[in-house]
Amino acid sequence: MAQISYFTKEGLKRLSDELHQLKTHERSYISKQIAEARDKGDLSENAEYDAAKEAQGLLELKISKLEEVMSSARLIDESTLDVSKVLILSKVKIKNSANGAVTTYTLVAENEADLKAGKISVDSPIGKGLLGKKAGETADIKVPSGTIKFEVVEISR
Repeated sequence: MAQISYFTKEGLKRLSDELHQLKTHERSYISKQIAEARDKGDLSENAEYDAAKEAQGLLELKISKLEEVMSSARLIDESTLDVSKVLILSKVKIKNSANGAVTTYTLVAENEADLKAGKISVDSPIGKGLLGKKAGETADIKVPSGTIKFEVVEISR
């Protein structure tokens, strides 16, 4: 059974668009490559044919994995989220107790994490450590370099 993945509307659309692209455009492109390689003669010594067949196998594997994720995907209704504690899709302002640095992150599903955009996974060490915390609470979070103490400054949507 596939693990349930939670998505925002935008994240689910992006996943759906990628699956559509792979099924419609990429499949036909690889089929053309296989046909062209097949037309070049002896398949037993045709490296182009072997490469195209391998690419086809990798594409089908990727499509299969995306279909599995889509089948277990759940859409999160942002309007019903509680902002009194840290949940998925919460925008959290945290303060590093050691150096006073203040950072804002949005907690998202693993598939939508993008550190440059300030989106961290709820499955990351920091995400897991912040889940369920309320504003004013501190979280001792174990990261690869040790334990960091964060104070939850503010929670919003």
